[in-house]
Amino acid sequence: MLALYSIKGGVGKTASAVNLAAEAAAAGHRVLLWDLDPQAATTFYLRAKPKVRGGVARLVKGKAAFDKVVRATQVANLDLLPAALASRELDHLLAERRDNQLRRILKPIRDDYDLVILDCPPSLSTLSESVFASVDALLVPIVPTVLSLRTLEQLRDFLDARDIPCPVWPFVTLADRRRTLHREIIASLPERWPLRLSHAIPSASVVERMGLERAPLRAFAPRTAPAQAYRRLWEEIAQRLA
Repeated sequence: MLALYSIKGGVGKTASAVNLAAEAAAAGHRVLLWDLDPQAATTFYLRAKPKVRGGVARLVKGKAAFDKVVRATQVANLDLLPAALASRELDHLLAERRDNQLRRILKPIRDDYDLVILDCPPSLSTLSESVFASVDALLVPIVPTVLSLRTLEQLRDFLDARDIPCPVWPFVTLADRRRTLHREIIASLPERWPLRLSHAIPSASVVERMGLERAPLRAFAPRTAPAQAYRRLWEEIAQRLA
């Protein structure tokens, strides 16, 4: 299980979740993408309605059948658990049932999928702590700027302070190699973050078109630089998981 997570918004988290899930599905993996972000952008991109039948409480308490809430998408091998209620309510439910981590919630359908990807809200909360305790790695998109690096360090401090042994795999998004600062920060990452993923996603307007096309890049612009970068990024992630 992997999570796309960032404390900072506007870093390409949801676009990365959708595109990486689509690349994993195209590689033949059975993938479930769970939209945990109340903004429901992943759910919108994949043409679903932001609603879970019966509410998220029944799901957390193990009283809802997953076949009633998981939806197929237009992408072969990719299913979606759509955004439901505000993450604040999910926070409350998880706080009441601390034994019920996300991995436990998903246990009834784990054999149905090769990979589960979580698209998380940009916050530090009970929900995010449950994510940290459940996933095999956090995929953290960062824009090559000082403020984005600062939030990455804040995440590391948070995990260290709570002794949560969750691997953090940062990767660069919205990269513009014409900018000196972007090039310098990208070059500095291997020393500061040895687990960083090496393939950067370039800044390009075609990524913004995902909102119009409501599809991953490989569905409507597979030959563009960002689509190819996401393909290489997934291949790197797959090698690590293997």
